[in-house]
Amino acid sequence: MPKVLITDNVAAAGIELLKENVPTDVRRGLAPDELIDAIGDYDALVVRSETRVTEPVIEAGRNLKVVARAGIGVDNIDLDAATRAGIAVVNAPIGNTVAAAEHTLALMLALARNVPQAYASMKDGQWQRSAFMGIEVRNKTLGIIGLGRVGSEVARRASSFGMRLIAFDPFVAPDFAARLGVTVMSLEELLPQADFITLHTPLTPGTTRLISKPQLAMMKPGARLVNVARGELIDEAALLEALENEQLAGAALDVFTNEPPGDLPLLRHPRLLATPHLGASTQEAQREVAIEAAEQVLAVLNGQPARNTVNAPFVPPEVHAILAPYVPVASMVGRLLTGMAPDPRANRQFVGITLRYQGEIASHNTAILKAAALVGLLGPVSGEAVNVINAPVLAQQRGLQITEQTSSDSREYASLITATLHTTGDDITVAGTSLRDEPHLVRVNDYWMDVAPSTPYLLFVDNQDKPGTIGAVGTVAGRRNINISFMEVGRITPRGQAMMVLGVDDPVSDDALAEIKALPQIDNARVVAM
Repeated sequence: MPKVLITDNVAAAGIELLKENVPTDVRRGLAPDELIDAIGDYDALVVRSETRVTEPVIEAGRNLKVVARAGIGVDNIDLDAATRAGIAVVNAPIGNTVAAAEHTLALMLALARNVPQAYASMKDGQWQRSAFMGIEVRNKTLGIIGLGRVGSEVARRASSFGMRLIAFDPFVAPDFAARLGVTVMSLEELLPQADFITLHTPLTPGTTRLISKPQLAMMKPGARLVNVARGELIDEAALLEALENEQLAGAALDVFTNEPPGDLPLLRHPRLLATPHLGASTQEAQREVAIEAAEQVLAVLNGQPARNTVNAPFVPPEVHAILAPYVPVASMVGRLLTGMAPDPRANRQFVGITLRYQGEIASHNTAILKAAALVGLLGPVSGEAVNVINAPVLAQQRGLQITEQTSSDSREYASLITATLHTTGDDITVAGTSLRDEPHLVRVNDYWMDVAPSTPYLLFVDNQDKPGTIGAVGTVAGRRNINISFMEVGRITPRGQAMMVLGVDDPVSDDALAEIKALPQIDNARVVAM
C-alpha cells in the first residue's frame, strides 16, 4: 500500500482524510538531509511553504508519485526535476483564494485609514484624531497586477467599494476582464493611474522584482502598494527608498523575500504595514487547502487525474468534470493499440498516432486525454514508469508523430475518442467512450461493438462469420481451463468477416493462442492484457 509523508503544518482535516485511506506519517521540521534519507520509503509528499523539495530530494524519492503543496505557490518545489522523474506536482489553489483576497482588502483599508498607527497611539494612552487623517477608497483607482483567482476576487469585492478597476495581466482576455468590470492595460499605463496597487502574480523568472526602482518611479505620487502574493515580486530596498522620499504614501506587505525577514530596515519604516504571511491564515482556508491537497494525492495514488497538476496539462475544475471520465477511455485505447500491434519480431515500427476527439470533449483542451492515451500506448513497452506527466516527453524522444483532430459530430455517443496507430505496416484503429461511468470499447478497425473491459485480458479473434465459430473457440478455452467472462461480436455483413472479442479471467498461453489460430474459420487472434 502506498505511504504518505507530511513534513509541514497541514490542517488536521487533510491529515485525517489521508490516514483514513493510506498509511500516513507526519514528521514536521525535517532537515534537508533527514528528508533525503527518509523520502525513499514514501509514494507521496505533502508540504506547505517551509519544506524545500529540491532535486536531491526528488532523486532520493525512488517511489515518489506525487508531491502536494497545501497552498497555491510551488516555488519551493523543483518542478523540472519532478517532471523529469515523472512525479506529479499538485497544489491547492482554490481553498485559500477568498482568504487572500480578504486580507488584501484588509491591508488596503488599513493603509487608507491609518489603522495600525491609530491603534498603537491609543494603546499608548493618546487621543490624536487629527494625526491620522485618512482617505476614502471610493472613487479611487485600484490597479490589480495579476487577474487570476485572487486578483479576480479582489476585483469583485473592490467594485462594491465604488472603486475604478484597472489591471495588468497579459494572460487574460479583455472580455474576461470586462465581465469583472476591469480595464486591462500595460504595466506602464497602470502604474501612473492607480491610487492603490495590489500584486497577485505567481513568482516566475519574469515576475521576480517586477516592482523595482523604475516601476516605483512611475507610480502616482501618494500611491499605496499592497503585496499578499510573493515577497520576491518587490525590490525591498527600492521600496524603502520610495517610502523615504515620499514617492509612496504607504505600503502593506504580508510576504517578504526572506521569511522570516529578520532585521530588515524596511520593517522599521513608519508608513510600512506588515503582517507575517497571513494571507491564507484563516481556519476555513487552512481546512480547505488541506482537504484539497489530500484529495489530489489520493487521486494520483489511485491512478486518477488530479484537478491541479502543476507540471502536467491543467484542467479547470469545470472542465475536469467533463474530461475526467474520458481519461481512462484514452488510456484504454492507447493500451489496446499497443496490444494489438504486430509482433515486434515482424519488423513493424511505430510511426505515430492520430487521436480524434468527437462530441462534447472536442470543445475543451484535450491535452490530458492525449497524455493518457500515450500512457496506455507506451506503458507496456517502456523500460521506465510512464504517466501523464512524462508520456508526451517519452513519445517525443521516441520520434512518434502525434496528430490530434476534433469534431463536434460523434454519431450516437456524447463523446468519442478514436485512436489510430500508424506503423510501417498496417494501421490499427480503436475507439472508445464512457458509458455509465466506465470505459467502453466501441470500435476496432472497421468493426463496431460495445465492450466494457472488466476482465484482466481481452482475446481478439478475426474470423469468418460462420456457424460453429464461437463454439470452436469456446471449446479450446474450456479445454485449456480459460474462463470466459463475456463475448461480443462485431461484423460488417452477415457471414462475412467478423471480429470476436472475449473477456477472459485467465492468461492465454502461446500454445492456446496457436490452437485458436489453427482453427479453419479463424484468420488471426491476439490477447491484450488490460
